[in-house]
Parts: sequence; structure tokens; C-alpha cells
Amino acid sequence: MRRSGKSYAHPLLVLVVTDGEPGRPRVGVAASRSVGSAVQRNRARRLLREAIRTMLPSLLDGRDLLLIARPPLPSCSVFQVREALVTLLRRAELLIPSDAA
Repeated sequence: MRRSGKSYAHPLLVLVVTDGEPGRPRVGVAASRSVGSAVQRNRARRLLREAIRTMLPSLLDGRDLLLIARPPLPSCSVFQVREALVTLLRRAELLIPSDAA
């Protein structure tokens, strides 16, 4: 997925997008050792999962997403992570337009 997808970078995380099966989008979360200790990596993954959880209903269908944490992410709040994620999702044009409802 990492090689075949389109990636979008932010100082806190990287978003990799590929075409997936029809239906709900699938989301994967990763944090490598460069993020820090096991405690910091787990915090980074928890922050990413919480940030994307509330956005799942507003994502376009049929995409696979991979969220990769970067080293500064564990020291951020969930609001900062959500803001960074919204920025990347808008850049990737994955959010359902609000006027379509």
C-alpha cells in the first residue's frame, strides 16, 4: 500500500491513500520506532485512532487509508492531531462536501 498509494505529508503525520473495495473506507494506523518508546508509540496510535473515529462518517467510500505517526505527534493533543488530519484529508479530497447532504 505504501508504494502504490498517494501520500500527503504534515509535520505530525503522513496520510497514504489507495483505492480500496467499495463500501466503508478502511483505516490503518502505524507508528515506527522513530516516534519514540513503546509508550509514546502507543499514545501516537491512540491519538490517531481517536482523531479519525469521529471523521469516518464524512469520508468518501472505497478508499484505504494509512496514517503514519511522526515523532512530534505523541506530545500533541487530540485536537491538534484532528486539525492536522482534517488538513490532510482536505488536501487529498477525501471529505464528503458539506453541501451534498
